[in-house]
Amino acid sequence: MLRLTARLAAIALFAAIVPATPSFAQAAGHVRVKIVKAGLLVGGGAGTGVLSYRGRSYPFRVTGISLGITAGATAGRLEGWASGIRDVHDFAGNYSSVGGGGAFVGGVGGVHLRNDNGVVMVLQGPKAGLEMAANLSAITISLK
Repeated sequence: MLRLTARLAAIALFAAIVPATPSFAQAAGHVRVKIVKAGLLVGGGAGTGVLSYRGRSYPFRVTGISLGITAGATAGRLEGWASGIRDVHDFAGNYSSVGGGGAFVGGVGGVHLRNDNGVVMVLQGPKAGLEMAANLSAITISLK
């Protein structure tokens, strides 16, 4: 009985002294993106953004292509969250999305994206221009 008590006390002491390492924990980041896109059947877009993650800001570039029914041109500001980030470098990469939407002078857009590192972004916000789209999109994000 005394050995069991000693072992439990040693485990409790070890747990109290050794801090948990948050480096392996996933955390969400706040994302803001400005993007301009245009197309007719095949579309393209580019923009810049900022990821706010664990108290720091990381600027990034966005480029993309869409295939499907696309017609028009828009400019938008999207904002939302990226989850599943273990390290800031997980955020960069190729994202895919299937979706649609439209804008005539002004509207609201939204997108749900996922990359190979398990990062999921849900973004929404206003856009201006004229566009109708139902397509498959491939988006690349690179940290600056």
